[in-house]
Amino acid sequence: MLKTSTAPVETIEAPPRRRSVGRRIGIILFSVVAGVVALALVAVALVAYTVQRSFPQLDGEVAVAGLSEKVTVQRDALGIPTITAATTDDLFFAQGYVHAQDRFWEMDFRRHVTSGRLSELFGESQLPTDRFLRTLGWREIAEQEVEALDDATRSYYEAYADGVNAYLADHQGADASFEYAVLGLQNSDYEIEPWSPADSVAWLKAMAWDLRSNIEEETERAVIASDFTQEQMDELYPEYPYDRNPVIVPSISTVPAVGTAADLIGDGAADAATASIEWSEVDGVVEAVSALVGGIGEGIGSNSWVVSGHLTDTGMPLLANDPHLGASLPSVWHQVGLKCRAVTEACAFDVAGFGFSGVPGVIIGHNDRVAWGFTNLTTDVTDLYLEKIEGDDFWRDGELFPLDIRTETLKVAGGDDEKLVIRSTVHGPIISGLTDDYTAIAEDPWTGSGGSVEEPADVPEGEYAVSLKWTALAPATTATAIFTLNLARDFDDFREAAQQFAVPAQNLIYADVDGNIGYQTPGSLPIRGDGDGSMPQPGWDSAYDWKGFIPFEELPVVYNPDEGYIVTANNAIVGEDYPYFLTRDWDYGWRAARIVDLIERKSANAPLTAADMLAIQADDEFFLGMRLSAAYMELQTGHEGTDAALDLLRTWDAQSTASSSAAAYANVLWDELADNLFVDGREHPVPLTDQARLFLVVDELLGDPGSEWWTNESLGVSGQQEMLERSATDAYARLAKLQGENPAKWNWGSLHALPLTSDTFGASGIAPIEWMFNRGPFATGGGSSVVNATGWVMGEGFSTVTVPSMRMVVDLSDFDASGWNHLTGTSGHAFHPNYIDQTATWQAVRLTPWAYSRGAVDDATTNTLTLVPAS
Repeated sequence: MLKTSTAPVETIEAPPRRRSVGRRIGIILFSVVAGVVALALVAVALVAYTVQRSFPQLDGEVAVAGLSEKVTVQRDALGIPTITAATTDDLFFAQGYVHAQDRFWEMDFRRHVTSGRLSELFGESQLPTDRFLRTLGWREIAEQEVEALDDATRSYYEAYADGVNAYLADHQGADASFEYAVLGLQNSDYEIEPWSPADSVAWLKAMAWDLRSNIEEETERAVIASDFTQEQMDELYPEYPYDRNPVIVPSISTVPAVGTAADLIGDGAADAATASIEWSEVDGVVEAVSALVGGIGEGIGSNSWVVSGHLTDTGMPLLANDPHLGASLPSVWHQVGLKCRAVTEACAFDVAGFGFSGVPGVIIGHNDRVAWGFTNLTTDVTDLYLEKIEGDDFWRDGELFPLDIRTETLKVAGGDDEKLVIRSTVHGPIISGLTDDYTAIAEDPWTGSGGSVEEPADVPEGEYAVSLKWTALAPATTATAIFTLNLARDFDDFREAAQQFAVPAQNLIYADVDGNIGYQTPGSLPIRGDGDGSMPQPGWDSAYDWKGFIPFEELPVVYNPDEGYIVTANNAIVGEDYPYFLTRDWDYGWRAARIVDLIERKSANAPLTAADMLAIQADDEFFLGMRLSAAYMELQTGHEGTDAALDLLRTWDAQSTASSSAAAYANVLWDELADNLFVDGREHPVPLTDQARLFLVVDELLGDPGSEWWTNESLGVSGQQEMLERSATDAYARLAKLQGENPAKWNWGSLHALPLTSDTFGASGIAPIEWMFNRGPFATGGGSSVVNATGWVMGEGFSTVTVPSMRMVVDLSDFDASGWNHLTGTSGHAFHPNYIDQTATWQAVRLTPWAYSRGAVDDATTNTLTLVPAS
């Protein structure tokens, strides 16, 4: 392996534990079946020769068919490219070429995911995943979206595809990526197909799935509904704590309608255009799909905030963002700068930031005037419908209507083709029969709304089925929104981009070089009929259908708020008086509350700096850990080791830092307490999938010693005191097995370490192949529902599975003073110097300088490749 400054740690994995309910049964593990012959074929000499064949050319001149003029690609020591071209077509052509240089295997793999064609790569093991994805029809919808693009946007996608294909013209098989050599051991007939605009647009559907909001909670409630009383369900799924944690938009600003603003340029918070309305205070196939697109488990979310220049040391805004996604190798992000050689109306791009390999443009970042960031909106844009089916018909308002039925062919590497019959109702595709959970809902159907759980009423004849209604299953304009954002000059342009940003629904924050800050709720947010989407709805009654979408001008917006800051962390957007229902399943606001607290305390003492923004991103405070420390303040168990561990807990600063012994014990204690309360020995276990929700549930229970939940007869535990003692001793015993009996030698970082596993061959089951592609584990601080949001799965061990996938702090006073970083590195090529060269910086929660101006880019350049038109 190439040497790296990243510090891996040795870890001792916990013994297998009871699987938490809610983790999907029948997980489709993504594995590649290869013969034992691979062990012999993948020899060191073959690796050394084959791996480097696909490394990108970084210097010199390459003649490429399809360019109109010369393009320069400058790279810094991290391999981050800045592309400069004379025309937009050349610019995006070159971005496609560079993405193919760095990440083509990842791109090819992703397009097989989004089109439900994994079996063509890896054989019949992937058929269950393909059946589900093909039923959703992402690729078909992407093709419709491409057809609807305006001429300019279509030209960007076509030029990008041309650039990818220009690279492939000279790079096939192992010349494109080492993974193709490994794939050839199992699937020697595979040939790379040309890239198309629909391949790019389809990945936006995958990200929408990754950030699809509450479908897991809705499914979870439906599956366990028959096991609990209404009172218990209310306790387990409480409302958002509006009285203690903040909302994003406490007051909605009045701004001109999109496209009508003559001048929104203000003077920061002191000159705020707020004339506002005051609101009150404020494991199954599904898991496999989530893993494939880069997000799985508790912790998917994000932090972003923006502060006005009235609170900063420079007098100009600072904007911070760190999206939380599933850990992946390579990282989902690819950093890039896109510059027109002369910025004109015909070629107006001067933008830099984070994008997706396979997609042109910049998703999150800044141009020369405007910076923006995203977090998941967490509004409910998915609903499950109970359908009644008779033969090839479905019931609706007392009548039978024909199902939409289509048949598709799944091609299987090394096997026979399979015919897949896809059935849809007016609501969407039928997904029961494809996964265990959705099938279980059809077999034991429950419905309800407003927190209620009810058996279906007025049910017609026929068999039950479950269909999926989701905003992303209809053509939308997100593919255009990317470029509207990239070219935005002011808040009005920014809001126009937000209006186009249909799915995935995101919180969008804003800052500009005139000192303004802002926020806009975008997305296609449904207006529901009789139901609220918290439980499956009766599909046979049109009263439960969606009635349209919230008009864009009635969505929450903030411009230069008096507070001088805007914080989004997947918490509730507005208070309870907002006239439209958005969801019951917000993140419960612990991260948002902590960020607000840190901004207010830091700014009260001194003007905020970019370093302060990074320090907030690095904050490891564990809210539930503080509550446990207080609950155990006077408790003694009489067991020497346990009481020594509790002494650590009582003097702990509640920071889950990697080196902390107390943090290790606090997190193990939390896991044991939740398991003893809700899972172990229970006839009807409670899902442990959402730690933020459980924080609130257990916080309430700690104030209610008489609650029935404190008694678990199967454990011989009766009452709060016994439950706390039992959990403390269980936690000590468990941690002693993992890290020894001496609490002074415990540490959270190695227990919570991050394994970087290749999304494809990293779980092959063949050690030499896994060694080639995987890295780590790496000691990691933070935790679930912590600002430094490194999520782990309760009941299954403490390894980090969700991460701040990138971090950035944008300084509007000087873009070159900004910083950025992401989880792994620019390159997707194993053993390349840029494969994981950003991981050490990520691990330490540091940023690297973000060169943006032409002079700064020139100073940072270590390699320059010139692409010229082929004769």
